[in-house]
Amino acid sequence: MLRPTKHMDPDRSVLALAALLLKRLRKARIEEYSSLRRTAVDKMPDGDTLFPSALSLLYLLGLVEYRSRSDAFEYVGP
Repeated sequence: MLRPTKHMDPDRSVLALAALLLKRLRKARIEEYSSLRRTAVDKMPDGDTLFPSALSLLYLLGLVEYRSRSDAFEYVGP
């Protein structure tokens, strides 16, 4: 959910999933797309639908880069 409401659970939001993915990427530095998606689905009930938005948010913030040769995301943030 990109636009929060007072009835929304903050643990099931794009920001929560982005934080989870960022934590994993900071530790591993590079992670395959399928592995990140599997993590999102396993850790969050709506992870499958929120996954593209969470990755887009991280990319727009300049924290991750996509490597097309390996179909992976690399952590490039501070």
